[in-house]
Amino acid sequence: MKRPSQIVDRGGDISMDAAMTPMIDVVFLLLVFFVWTASFQIIEQILPSQMSAQMGAEPSELDEPPPEADFDNVIIRISWADGQPAWQLNDVPVESIEQLNSQLSAISAVKIDAPVILHPDPVVPLGDVIQVYDLSKLTGFQKISFAVTPEKL
Repeated sequence: MKRPSQIVDRGGDISMDAAMTPMIDVVFLLLVFFVWTASFQIIEQILPSQMSAQMGAEPSELDEPPPEADFDNVIIRISWADGQPAWQLNDVPVESIEQLNSQLSAISAVKIDAPVILHPDPVVPLGDVIQVYDLSKLTGFQKISFAVTPEKL
């Protein structure tokens, strides 16, 4: 006698819905993959720029001024000598607070978003540090921070 098979015969008609569902899932997964990996940056060749129409190595004159200078950090060192503060702007000594104000104004006229780092010595009174901080804010700088020296462990 023949024993009945426990495996159900699954052959037969496959509906159209059952065949299309895996294909649609694969298409959506590919779409999500390509959207996530796509780069939406501006292509360098289409950036606006000015080029000279002259040929050769002759210098050309542009109607507009050159782009603004790229500054590194503006570092203001404040030290205490002979009972009064002394300032250095990017390692160049500054004679007075008025001269520091004029130099900061000149830098802010060129690049207002340059970061300013105040680096006071530990013995400088807080009032002198706040005076330089306020001066930096009044000249228009927005990114003002304080330098920190790492502590020895």
